Amino acid sequence: MEENQEIIFARTLEKVKKQAKEQQNCISDKQVREAFSELSLSEEQLTLVFDYLKKHKVGIGEPADLDEYLSEEETNYLVDYQKLLMGEGALSDGEKEAVLLSAMAGEKTAQERLIHLFLPQVPEIAKLYTGQGVYLEDLIGEGNLALLAGAAMLGCAEDAKDAEGMLVKMIMDAMEECIDENRREMDKDKKILSRVNKVAAGAKELAGELKRKVTAEELAEEMSISQEEIRDAMRMSGFAIEDLEG
Repeated sequence: MEENQEIIFARTLEKVKKQAKEQQNCISDKQVREAFSELSLSEEQLTLVFDYLKKHKVGIGEPADLDEYLSEEETNYLVDYQKLLMGEGALSDGEKEAVLLSAMAGEKTAQERLIHLFLPQVPEIAKLYTGQGVYLEDLIGEGNLALLAGAAMLGCAEDAKDAEGMLVKMIMDAMEECIDENRREMDKDKKILSRVNKVAAGAKELAGELKRKVTAEELAEEMSISQEEIRDAMRMSGFAIEDLEG
């Protein structure tokens, strides 16, 4: 696959994932084939695409069984959590539309009813985002907060269906931001750990040569970095670099 084709492929794959997300994480075989038609992929290549989508919880032709992707711990948590939501009466499509329209009009009672109506959907949405480094409990928490805020922000929706779509998107966006923030924190932690390990290794080597602990000034000169970087690494380690004087 040529370089420009690889770029088109990557963009198309993201487009397909986005389209599936907008369709409750489900996409048809025909939609996938049409999306990649420009690249003239072989059946073998398309099979790999379908396998990739399935591994990322995208259902082909019908919604994926998200429970299959849950760990035992997550399954147990969901069972307990869903028990807390029992008793929320289901509404007919007409009743649901009426609640949405009233919430759009700013009626507080309807907005509260809407929150209770959508609470059971939050854990179902959260299942889409498991396995990405964030606890299911935290995903549900972020989704619930988005639901609480979103119920009062539907006034700009065109109709009840649009309002429902907006609310679901707010919940999904909140979970995705939670995952992105977690990744940023993990990347930051990795950089910190790498810096601490580098300074610790340098201190150990120099201390071995001098047969004593080394100072920040000595290590900075040896490693050709600033004393401030040495002190930062020392603080980040909780002053636990044994071969470096505190």
